[in-house]
Amino acid sequence: MNSLKVWLANDMSWFTMPTVSITITDVLEIFILAFLVYSLLLWIKSTRAWTLLKGLMVLVVCVSLVYILHMDTLIFIVNRGIDIAITAAIVIFQPELRRALEQIGEKQIVSSLIPIDTGRDVTERFSDKTVNEIAKAASEMGKAKTGALIVIEQNVRLDEYERTGITLDSVLTSQLLINIFEHNTPLHDGAVIVRGNRITSATCYLPLSDNMMLSKELGTRHRAGVGISEVTDSLTVIVSEETGGISVAYKGELKRNITVDELKEQLVMLQNKTVPQKKFRIWKGWNKNEA
Repeated sequence: MNSLKVWLANDMSWFTMPTVSITITDVLEIFILAFLVYSLLLWIKSTRAWTLLKGLMVLVVCVSLVYILHMDTLIFIVNRGIDIAITAAIVIFQPELRRALEQIGEKQIVSSLIPIDTGRDVTERFSDKTVNEIAKAASEMGKAKTGALIVIEQNVRLDEYERTGITLDSVLTSQLLINIFEHNTPLHDGAVIVRGNRITSATCYLPLSDNMMLSKELGTRHRAGVGISEVTDSLTVIVSEETGGISVAYKGELKRNITVDELKEQLVMLQNKTVPQKKFRIWKGWNKNEA
C-alpha cells in the first residue's frame, strides 16, 4: 500500500492543479470583457456587419487551410494583404462604426455616473403648437394620400442635408406643410427639415437605408426616412402616397401605420420638455419636493 502511494505521488504529480489567487480586479475584468464581447455581438447582429462577418469567417477558414497545407505562395499573398484588408474593413464598416460611436455619445455615461444637476432649465426643442401642426398636417395629407417626408432635427445638425434643398426658414404650420407636399408644386419632391418651430429647408435629399430587413413593398420615401435616422438622431415623419399611412423612423427603426395620437406621443418624446425647478440643486434627488 505504501509503495502504491509513493507511485501515485511521483507519477501523478503533474495532475495537481496550480494554485491561482483570484482577486476582485480579475472578476471585474472578466465582467467587463464579457460585456464588451456581448455588446459587440449584439451590434454585429443588428447591422449588415452580420452578413459580412459570415463571409469573413469563410475567409478565415480558407486562410487557416493555406497555413496548414504550407502553401508558400498563398501565404506570401496573405501576409502582404493583411494591412489592405484592415483598411478595407474600416472603410466597409464606416457607417456602422460611426453609428456605434454616436450611440455611445448619446448614452451620457458621465452624467449618469456623476448625477450632478445645475438646476438650469433645458429649453424645449419645439412648442406644443408645432406638435399639433405636424400631427394635423400628417393626418390631412394621409387622408388625401399626399406623400410627405418631414425630418425633425435633434442634437445632430442637419446642415449638410439642408444644403441639398431650398432654404425657407419659415414658421411651421400645417397649411405650409400641406402646400409644400402638394402634387405638381416646385417643393413637393424631397424632404422638409424642421429645426425648432421653423422649417429650414425643403426638397432636401436624404441617404437611403441599405437595411435588408425593411419590407420590399416600401419605396424610396420610407428608405430615405430610415436612412437619415441611421446616420443622425433625427426623427422622420413619413406619409405614404400609396396608402396614406403615417410612419415614424427613429434610430434606424420604422414604425408603420401609426395613429395621429401615437404620432403626437413620439413628437412629445422628442420635445424634451422640462418642468421648471423651484430651487437650485447640486445633487439629483436632493429635494424630495421637487417639481
